[in-house]
Amino acid sequence: MTDDRKTTVPVWTLATADVRVPGLTAGEPMTAERLAELRGALAALAEEPIVTLEVHPLPDKLDRSRGILLSAASPLAQHLTEFVTRSARTSLTTARATASGENLYQMVIPSKVAAQFGQGLVRPMAAKGGGFYSSLVDGTGEIVAKAKLVPVQGAAAAGTVGGAGVTAGAAAVGGTALTVAAPLVLMAVAAGVSAHADRQRQLAIEHITELLEQVLQDKLDDELNALNGCRPAIDKATAVLLDQGKLGLSLGLDSAVHTIDTALSKAESRLKGWQKALDALPEDQPVELAALAQSFPGIDDDGGTFRTHLELASLAIALKRRVAVVQAVEHAQDDPGNPFRHFMAALKRDQESLDALESGIAAVLVRLSSLELARPAGRRPVLTTNEVDRLLRAAHRIHRLGSGVRLDSRPTDVAIDMARHKDGSVIVFPARPA
Repeated sequence: MTDDRKTTVPVWTLATADVRVPGLTAGEPMTAERLAELRGALAALAEEPIVTLEVHPLPDKLDRSRGILLSAASPLAQHLTEFVTRSARTSLTTARATASGENLYQMVIPSKVAAQFGQGLVRPMAAKGGGFYSSLVDGTGEIVAKAKLVPVQGAAAAGTVGGAGVTAGAAAVGGTALTVAAPLVLMAVAAGVSAHADRQRQLAIEHITELLEQVLQDKLDDELNALNGCRPAIDKATAVLLDQGKLGLSLGLDSAVHTIDTALSKAESRLKGWQKALDALPEDQPVELAALAQSFPGIDDDGGTFRTHLELASLAIALKRRVAVVQAVEHAQDDPGNPFRHFMAALKRDQESLDALESGIAAVLVRLSSLELARPAGRRPVLTTNEVDRLLRAAHRIHRLGSGVRLDSRPTDVAIDMARHKDGSVIVFPARPA
């Protein structure tokens, strides 16, 4: 696929262990659709995780505040720099594409692989006020991906488990030995998923703050402050592990995890109460708003306690997901035999309960949105104008609860975007569905 500018985009196929797959054509342009098919085929054929890495021109307009900044001395930045440097020595296409020293690298993980580290880990997010969640664009607004995609094989350094690279991937009889870059993939996934979880936390806090201005309940405000107070410890732990350091008690991560687990326990208890209340409603019959509000206080308002409880649950889930990433990275680095496999196994275990909680809340919202409201019980045969207006507003707000809810948890390809600057530093943006 080629646009008027004839931009060439180098694409590497990376493995997290020494694997071979059927021979692949290198150096010949391909379309984005063909590349997607290739990723799926590689994921199906290989025993170890396979990802692709593309290098694009760095867009002029890029909101760097949404990502995690890693210095040039960080392991991820060093792995990426050495990988690109060695590839440029053997590939003229790579050398030309990376000559400026500033590029946007996009790592895409096939859905089969992404599902192994938590199917609900990366979901589409609303780009409130603009975001970094759709096709990559350059300064003129043109989609960068409309370019000539050229596979680069057997040219870049292969990353060993403990270092940036030692030997180059090479073609073998009956198949191709893919470039091994486990540390690069591990660090990129960890940073991208962590940034995604933190973005979810920011959105939840924005919503909760708006709701608390209407609810004005001290206990809910205390819950928010306790959860928000966990962020510094999680930020420090993330930074330490992305620098391949060791976590210590001084970071305060243990107390933060306790606070988050307490909030999740409250969310699970509230979920059970909501499910019980819905089960008690008569089937296929309209429900009075007053009766519904007893179990779901404030459901007929844009604010309200019920909606605040929903956002507090979202915040706790987002924080727990980020903690899970930190714990998974620590587990992988403690066992350097195969860090990515251990990373995925640890992350999947921690994500399953969060996926269940999220799915349960989503199911409640869908059930609520399908309810039919009954007219208020009373002796008067005719409702006042105010009563009619309130009933209509409440029905509209309740029906909107199901808007945007995702019950389909089928995994998608996951993209992680990394902006590399001339000084070698890297900004990793929130992981997103590719």
